[in-house]
Amino acid sequence: MNTALIQPCAERTVLCISPKLDQDTVDALASVGWHVVHAKSTQQAEKLLERGAIKVALIELPKECTAQVLSKFEACIAHSDATWIAQVWPGQAEDLLMRRFILDYCFDFVTLPCLDERLLFALGHAHGLSVLRETMSSPEPDLGRHEMIGQSEPMQLLYRGIDKCARNNAPVFIAGESGTGKELTARAIHNCSSRGRKPYVAINCAAIPPTLLQSELFGHERGAFTGALQRKIGRIEAAAEGTLFLDEIGDMPHECQAVLLRFLQEGTIERLGGEGTVRVDVRVISATHVNLEEAVAEGRFRADLYHRLCVLRLAEPPLRERGSDIKLLAEHALAMYKQDGPRKFRGFSSDAVTAMFNYDWPGNVRELINCVRRAVVMAEGRFITAADLGLPDAPHSTGRTLAEVRNEAERIAIQQALTRHAYSLSGAAAELGVSRATLYRLLNAIGLRSEPPAMKDLRLLDAHVGQNAKTSALRCTEHLSQ
Repeated sequence: MNTALIQPCAERTVLCISPKLDQDTVDALASVGWHVVHAKSTQQAEKLLERGAIKVALIELPKECTAQVLSKFEACIAHSDATWIAQVWPGQAEDLLMRRFILDYCFDFVTLPCLDERLLFALGHAHGLSVLRETMSSPEPDLGRHEMIGQSEPMQLLYRGIDKCARNNAPVFIAGESGTGKELTARAIHNCSSRGRKPYVAINCAAIPPTLLQSELFGHERGAFTGALQRKIGRIEAAAEGTLFLDEIGDMPHECQAVLLRFLQEGTIERLGGEGTVRVDVRVISATHVNLEEAVAEGRFRADLYHRLCVLRLAEPPLRERGSDIKLLAEHALAMYKQDGPRKFRGFSSDAVTAMFNYDWPGNVRELINCVRRAVVMAEGRFITAADLGLPDAPHSTGRTLAEVRNEAERIAIQQALTRHAYSLSGAAAELGVSRATLYRLLNAIGLRSEPPAMKDLRLLDAHVGQNAKTSALRCTEHLSQ
């Protein structure tokens, strides 16, 4: 049975990595329909895993198993889709390195010598799990629209806004924090519009020096300035009949704003050093993380230019307001960069998911993707943890049970009713719709008094004064009778 060939028709194939395979074990597995493939080393195992669809693998760990040996096994397991079962010797599972290896890389483990029934059960369970994984991973889920990831209500609102803007040629302004994906939104508007087959030209207004920005936008003629050896077409003219995306428009120098305003009003440009105007049909989409309303109020941005740019407005939602999209984006980033890591990841741990939902994400989607990409390289386990992502631990919160919430509501209602009726049990009970006995029982249950201490002291004082007055009257009557 020690063959290196895998039968293509075998649905239940198990790969055994062991220096020497016990024939009795092979016969026992074959009797119940398992096809056994033997590999003496991890190098042979990797070749076998590449040749055939092996769903289950059995690995026998040597008695003297060092960290270097385990690293070879880890590299072999990390690049395979099989479900792994470890065979360990008595006492090995107590070693810290061994425990970590089993927990991170193996579905189950058995202790040698192992009964055939125990091994068959573990292999069957592992095979079933592999089949379930394939079934669950085959369909591609609908993660969003317009090549964007997100199913939350803020993203659905953004999708509807993109569809509306795409049916119109008016200028669009996209507001949002850095890293939220404003350029993705701009490109989606362009692709869905009637200009989708025409040029899409983007320029970052903050990345170009003010002295060169006007030349980049409008172009120049030969000899317009030192170094202008030939005519250059500007970004606006290059986007003719298409879309011009002005990113970080809020950082555009004030002297360039007036020239851009003239283009938006007239639809014509004039190259630097040129003598005539050129009419250009282009749709303008702008975006910035700057609050343009405040910039206009402070005089840093022209109000007339703002109103020309902000005909249609879309707001890019920050990541912290997108709820379950955070996990969708993290899983998408893990799928993109998982090949960069040394091992095969199973996903995110529960503490990582909790930390992601509790973090504010000031860098938004860009920060999330960078955290996941870094964790893929640096993580040491099969699950990415909050520490791997570099996120603070989520604050521990026990919450409140329904019984606690109900008791608190009853306490407040009873307290307010007693206050309104001057702590008259009859009046409070009538308002609450319960009997006086029921109200008294509720007072004892929730730990409230039937009257405040101040009122009780006043009642006791009145009783004491009344008793003293009664005693004095009796003494006076006795004195007169004498």
